[in-house]
Amino acid sequence: MTTTETGLPLFVLGQGTDPHSERGVDCPGDLPAASDPELVARAVRAKAALGERLFVLGHHYQRDEVIQFADVTGDSFKLAREAAARPSAEYIVFCGVHFMAESADILTGDSQRVVLPDLAAGCSMADMATFDQVEEAWEVLSDLGIAEVTVPITYMNSSADIKAFCGRNGGAVCTSSNARRALTWAFDDGPEGPEGKGAGERKVLFLPDQHLGRNTAVLEMGIPLSECVVYNPHRPNGGLTDQQLRDAKMILWRGHCSVHGRFTESCVDEVRERIPGVNVLVHPECRHEVVTKADHVGSTEYIIKMLDQAPAGSAWAIGTELNLVKRLAAQHPDKTVTFLDRTVCYCSTMNRIDLPHLVWALESLVEGQVVNQITVDPDTTHWAKVALDRMLALP
Repeated sequence: MTTTETGLPLFVLGQGTDPHSERGVDCPGDLPAASDPELVARAVRAKAALGERLFVLGHHYQRDEVIQFADVTGDSFKLAREAAARPSAEYIVFCGVHFMAESADILTGDSQRVVLPDLAAGCSMADMATFDQVEEAWEVLSDLGIAEVTVPITYMNSSADIKAFCGRNGGAVCTSSNARRALTWAFDDGPEGPEGKGAGERKVLFLPDQHLGRNTAVLEMGIPLSECVVYNPHRPNGGLTDQQLRDAKMILWRGHCSVHGRFTESCVDEVRERIPGVNVLVHPECRHEVVTKADHVGSTEYIIKMLDQAPAGSAWAIGTELNLVKRLAAQHPDKTVTFLDRTVCYCSTMNRIDLPHLVWALESLVEGQVVNQITVDPDTTHWAKVALDRMLALP
């Protein structure tokens, strides 16, 4: 194995050798080193200067060079709640993407300021459902007389505007961990179900990820695939007939994750042929046909837990973002950890939060300048929080 002058293994681009594991990991590609070797020292100094006034959140999909400075790591909702639990922190630096920083601003106090180190760090999935598009779709449902029995449920990976839309229209937010509970609540005809919606014929408008909605409805709740339709906001009537909309139980928004949507059935077939006995573990944002072929399906936190509990010597092919897979491989050198796709599959927008942007944001705060502050207006905040509170109250 090639090593550096310090004796540590050297990751060679494209060879798929994990820098912390003799067993190796089949994870293609690697991110370049920080452009300035002094950046780490500068980040350490800036963070120390800010002290308890600063709280840094790091999403699991962040680069290692960034995640090392996170006070807490986790998925989007966990991080937003962690921020809310630190009212003494004046500055919340969110190393994630735009909708996550919005959620943190919604849940934190008025005196706290949320900073996103690079404003270009968006989410392609969240961008697939704009407020105007969703309002137009709701008008279609209203004209058909079915909006009154439709409960809008939005995935956490959505803008504050979409969360607020759901809050105003009797709906809620969900995560990949509690999507089934959210759908059960939406369809519930009893007192625990949503108020103001007709009983017995309830539908769900699921935003913005069609795959999470479909996988949860079909595989976890037994709703027939035929009762799930995809609403395309770029086509009149969503590309559906009036009767299809009336008959559907799940109206799935035509959105997806650009990372998880890359995994295919052939990826699963190839890894099973290459690694006999491999456990295929995927995120529920993956396509339905991939999820049905997998051995285990779950949220990011679920994936991490599965690897933590897996026996030594076991082999795993993981279908989620590559930064996390590489990190799990490094943390579990006693297991074979394989990326489900043979090609590079980083989240390009998440990776916009790099060390230069983080250092710039931190040093600006030290100088008393708040850069890239994320703020959500009061009305949107109110209704988005209504939708989030409904999720938190799920039975």
